Order: sequence, then C-alpha cells, then structure tokens
Amino acid sequence: MKQVRVHYSNEFKIKAVELSNQSGVKEVGEQLKVNLATLHFWRKLHRDGKLKLEPGVKEKQKSKEELENVQLKKELYEVKQERDILKKALGIFSKSDR
Repeated sequence: MKQVRVHYSNEFKIKAVELSNQSGVKEVGEQLKVNLATLHFWRKLHRDGKLKLEPGVKEKQKSKEELENVQLKKELYEVKQERDILKKALGIFSKSDR
C-alpha cells in the first residue's frame, strides 16, 4: 500500500507544539492524528528556534469549527482509502472463486 506523505504548514506545527505543551504530546498526537515522534521532533525544532512562521505570514487564529473541519476532512480521506482497499480486495477474492 502506498503511503501518502502529508505536508504540514509551519503554522500548524507551531500550534501543535503549543497545544502539546499545555495538554501533553500523546493527547495532542491522538487528536490531530500526528505521529508522536513527529510531534517530538517539532517540539525540538521549536525549542531550538528553528520552527518559525515565514516572514510576511500572519498567524491566523482558527476557530474550533475550523479545526474540527480539518480533522473531519483527514478522517474522511482515511476512510475513503480504507473503502477503496476493501473494494479492491473484494474484487480480487471474487475472481478467485470462479
């Protein structure tokens, strides 16, 4: 199965780090569906001062609805991938019955 590489914006990374400082890495990782090792790496970059917003980019506050929307879109993408895999498997197994 081919994995899709996800590119997160620096704004997202900074917000995730700030949230993880408040409520813990494990909880934030589960909520945002981000690997814990990745979140720890972002925290290290932030601590070293290497994780910053690009110049000219304003920090935009996202509402809870916007954050929920992003999370739901990600979950929908994952469910569609699972559905497509199951469809392919069904097609393979139904051919072998003939």
